[in-house]
Amino acid sequence: MPAPITVVIPTLNAAAELPGSLGALMEGLSEGLIREVVISDGGSTDATLDLAEEAGAELVTGAPSRGGQLRRGCAVARGEWILVLHADTQLAPGWASVVAAHIQEGQGTTDLRSSAYFQLKFRAKGVAATLVAGWANLRARVFGLPYGDQGLLMPRANYLAAGEYPDQPLMEDVALVRRLKTLTPLPVTALTSAARYQRDGWLRRGAGNLWTLLRYFLGAEPQELAREYHK
Repeated sequence: MPAPITVVIPTLNAAAELPGSLGALMEGLSEGLIREVVISDGGSTDATLDLAEEAGAELVTGAPSRGGQLRRGCAVARGEWILVLHADTQLAPGWASVVAAHIQEGQGTTDLRSSAYFQLKFRAKGVAATLVAGWANLRARVFGLPYGDQGLLMPRANYLAAGEYPDQPLMEDVALVRRLKTLTPLPVTALTSAARYQRDGWLRRGAGNLWTLLRYFLGAEPQELAREYHK
């Protein structure tokens, strides 16, 4: 029986972070969970494509847009389950046994609650990193809004029923999880880069992210939000 999971990772000049993300997946390979890894690239000019090829990943290329890249990557997935990870996110040791148990529990179900996410933790020390990650995990649990850097595990059938990722450059994760409705928090840490927060300041970046989310809910166009986000 084929391994159940297709891992989909969107990339854009991710050579510095991709090896860590791929390395953390090795325990899933050894436990027979991962059928394939799909790298959906948006036009990298660094060594990202070489690293993907060396890792034996399937490569999908297209225009740079996180939502579009994820949509293209998930479209070629052959696994019954899709695990979406950002290139700068690393699942903590022990994730494979937790995911295997979750898949076993959700086998053959169409219940949207079989979709799940991980617990965010930044690869940085300090009170600010702890507080921002704590807010992200609270937001996910209370409001059902995990972001992409927390990782997302879902049956492919549920993903398709929810309408797939929209081809938009920002808030594609929010758009999808709102249609997935109830998600299950998994007791596994997703260790993600704190580079943006360290560059812009924890308070400024955190407040900016919250303001971007509010504007999205109020109807702002994702393209406009993306231009301001990436300034």
